[in-house]
Amino acid sequence: MQHHRVLALAPHTDDVELGCGAAVARLVEEGSEVFVAAFSIAEDSVPPGAPRDTLRNEFLRAVPQLGVPADHLFIYEFPVRRLSSYRQEVLETLVLLRRQIEPDLVLLPSAHDVHQDHRVIHAEGGRAFKGGSIFGYELPWNHLRFAAQAFVVIEPRHLDRKWAALQEYHSQFQLERAYFSREFFEGLARVRGTQIKAPLAEAFEVVRLRL
Repeated sequence: MQHHRVLALAPHTDDVELGCGAAVARLVEEGSEVFVAAFSIAEDSVPPGAPRDTLRNEFLRAVPQLGVPADHLFIYEFPVRRLSSYRQEVLETLVLLRRQIEPDLVLLPSAHDVHQDHRVIHAEGGRAFKGGSIFGYELPWNHLRFAAQAFVVIEPRHLDRKWAALQEYHSQFQLERAYFSREFFEGLARVRGTQIKAPLAEAFEVVRLRL
């Protein structure tokens, strides 16, 4: 994968790790400069009694497990499930990121993701980065459908990095999120790999491709 600067957009901390963590690990391994921006630390989605900044701290420990340097992380604190009330501010933030990073590939939620915050990041990300390549990553529990149009072949070591990143989210394991499971994401990677006659892969929707 020949991409020099990649920006992965996470509506909430953990979305990038879940949706394309193994692909990010491969990109970093192959020399791409990867940046990750999280737009909400989901303060209302932590276990009862947990500190409000729990997910922020977990994100800062998790993403470097994929090989992304700590100084390539951006964290914003828009209210969870209310990004639609801040669309202009989100767009302005994305435009600033575009100017600062100048990515040639942007990873963001699928067009068919039904979560309200994910839909905002997809729509405004499409506006801000329409001049370059944009791929939508897969979060099956949020999809009514998903067009698997691009595949990134991954190796077991990339899945290991993804699992190491997810294990930093102690709060989400405490809440017993069904998708925080090695069996789940490894099974999905095997399904996507089978589609392209490879052992393992992560799938993406092609929103825009610039060659």
